[in-house]
Amino acid sequence: MSLIPELVIANGTVVNSRLSGAPARQAAHIVVQDGRIAELVDASQPVPAAARTIDAQGKLVIPGGIDGHCHVAQVTGRFRTLDDFATTSTAALWGGTTTIIDFGIPRDAQETPLDAVLNKKRLAAESRCDVALHGSVISWDETVPWQLEQLAAEGVRSVKMYTTNRGSTMADGETILKVMREMVRLDGLTYIHAEHDAIISDCTEQHAADGLIGIEHLHRTRPELAEEVSVKETLALAKYTGAPVYFVHQSTPGAVDLVTEARADGQEAYSETCPHYLTLDDTVYGSQFPEWYACCPPMRSPETVAALKERLAAGAIHTVSSDHSCYDLSQKRERTDDIRFMPHGLPGVETRMPVTFTALVSESGGSVEDFVEVFAAGPARINAVPRKGAIAEGFDADLVIFDPAEERKVDGGALHMGTDFSPFEGKALNGWPAVVVSAGRVVLDEEGFHDPGPVGRFVARNGFTAHRDALSTVSA
Repeated sequence: MSLIPELVIANGTVVNSRLSGAPARQAAHIVVQDGRIAELVDASQPVPAAARTIDAQGKLVIPGGIDGHCHVAQVTGRFRTLDDFATTSTAALWGGTTTIIDFGIPRDAQETPLDAVLNKKRLAAESRCDVALHGSVISWDETVPWQLEQLAAEGVRSVKMYTTNRGSTMADGETILKVMREMVRLDGLTYIHAEHDAIISDCTEQHAADGLIGIEHLHRTRPELAEEVSVKETLALAKYTGAPVYFVHQSTPGAVDLVTEARADGQEAYSETCPHYLTLDDTVYGSQFPEWYACCPPMRSPETVAALKERLAAGAIHTVSSDHSCYDLSQKRERTDDIRFMPHGLPGVETRMPVTFTALVSESGGSVEDFVEVFAAGPARINAVPRKGAIAEGFDADLVIFDPAEERKVDGGALHMGTDFSPFEGKALNGWPAVVVSAGRVVLDEEGFHDPGPVGRFVARNGFTAHRDALSTVSA
């Protein structure tokens, strides 16, 4: 071990979440050694000597982002996203995210939940940033408890289930209940895509019968009620089993309020939303390119978007994740005439930081500390990711330097996600990263991107309650 630190970030304003246990804001020099934060030195003291020093005077330094909801190399029916782990992890780093959490979702009835995760773990060896994984269960059989035990031993401590997508990824109520019980036993977290399948199926078929099934009608086929009914039913199962539950991509204030009420009643329940639900509304389906916005749930009314942003600013939403799915426009445009056969999902891992920062801080009056909570600290804490989500001694040296006043416009063609569009094209946003440090390596600076190669580590996560209790002890 060298006596001289590898890197010092000098004179920056270090910002942490108020819930992280670390000081929320301080002027400090950050000393980096062996990929970890070795020390924080008060900025009134001399800058420590180092092999490299980056002056962050006048800028903010925050923890590297944790994107808890990414789909890399995803196969949906006959469509496969155009990315791989090298591409998506590179885009993540360009966007200030230093850890992504992907999903091992069985492609068909022959692939088991365990095999799906192990296959994704193998592909993740090409990643440029750190990677963790969620499992997924579609149907119950007598091998599932053993498979979940193996996943937990691998450090995969969460399982996603869908309450819709009948015939492909949907899990029935009995499966969800049984998996929740197993996740309690294994100290894990249940992820839920909550949309009521019967309502969506019936609504979609009615629109198809009326000839209103093109992409311009997507938002009418998946009503807000379908999401909120499913959240309510799932919360009942979670209460019955005692399972911690995490709802992905919540798009309505009603869904968020149901989680808030459950938490007030003592349940461990969490709300995630995505940047597109905070900034885009259903008028996009009447635009020149409605296929740019094909995702499930769809965009909601302007009134719903405004109310969702209010929930975010009030702290009722716990994380903002990208739900990154990298299809291109040629795939999107194959079946714009019938949403039942389109690939749904949006590219967003690279733009998560500026879109969220703009929606929460620039437009809604939230603090930078609030932003750090939903961008990095909350995802790390809820997903039990060790040594991440805070700038503190002993934590991984995952750091982002930026100027909150700098504004840039989104240019989809200049992004790095492996696709040819961005749903945020042309939007003026604040909160772009200027310098990104991942595991102590400077991967982005004024000279551009420095590809570190396939150095991303697989992150084994802790048990949900064990991680929470350990953090509580440290904070106390």
